[in-house]
Amino acid sequence: MRSNGVLGLNRRNGDYILKMNDRRFFPLVDDKVLCKERLQERGLAVPELIALARYMQQASHLGDLLGTHNEFVIKPAHGSGGDGILVIKDRKADYFVDSDGNLVKRADLEHHVTNVIGGLYSLGGQPDVAMIESLVHFDPAFAGLTYHGVPDIRVIVYRGYPVMAMVRLPTRESHGKANLHQGAIGVGVDLATGITVGGVSGNSPVSLHPDTGSEISGFQVPHWSSIVSMAAQCFEAVELGYLGVDIVLDERHGPLILELNARPGLNIQIANRRGLRLRLDAVDGLGQREESPEWRVEWACRAFGDPRTDLFNPEPLLSGS
Repeated sequence: MRSNGVLGLNRRNGDYILKMNDRRFFPLVDDKVLCKERLQERGLAVPELIALARYMQQASHLGDLLGTHNEFVIKPAHGSGGDGILVIKDRKADYFVDSDGNLVKRADLEHHVTNVIGGLYSLGGQPDVAMIESLVHFDPAFAGLTYHGVPDIRVIVYRGYPVMAMVRLPTRESHGKANLHQGAIGVGVDLATGITVGGVSGNSPVSLHPDTGSEISGFQVPHWSSIVSMAAQCFEAVELGYLGVDIVLDERHGPLILELNARPGLNIQIANRRGLRLRLDAVDGLGQREESPEWRVEWACRAFGDPRTDLFNPEPLLSGS
């Protein structure tokens, strides 16, 4: 694994997160409300914020917060791993309809909001804020590659350079969520072209989406140049040297930054069949340079865009050895 440039968890934590991410900037990504505000200040597009519920009594006035919105997403401001996210796609009489088509009573929705505010899903179990955001309608180009949910694109950005990317595809198993730990598929993406190069589900390589039967490789991700450009600009926005940027594609608004992650996982290496460490070393080899996001994107796409470079055999990782 070392010879193939695979980055392990301990080295990620010690050499990159600890050294490159100043802890005073962590709140900018760990608090989704602060993060959204900072990104908007930099002119970066994010999903619309409908309302915030900070106090328990606000849950009983959910109708006032929602107004006329029939579709929305409730999420904890300090959540992680996709826990506590509730997607509502419609209203029917006195009920709401979730992403699986189940009817949800208003009382159940209010109870979920109180759980979020009480810290059930937050990092460390601390009191939290319930965010109500507009529902993203995924780009129709993904119609054959998703099940009842919105795919997202994860880009790893190191010192402002995009170094690796993948698409996370919702499945029936993941209940329409683009979360690998809940059963979504991770699909590697060629950094220069935005074309998918292979996928992984859990610890198994996959070539077809399990629910739609569509081929995973060879798909052109729309708006690719805008996606890597937005990811690179997040470096200036939050000043973290090792960062995961999650972007969704809305059919009307194009790329939107969903959230940032100061501790991005390492499964992206399996999805891409490539090790991260060689790419991180290449960026370090540039020394201390003050370059624009545009220059960094152009350099990274030239350096890491050839799918024939830095390949490794993923079988030892996939088998758990």
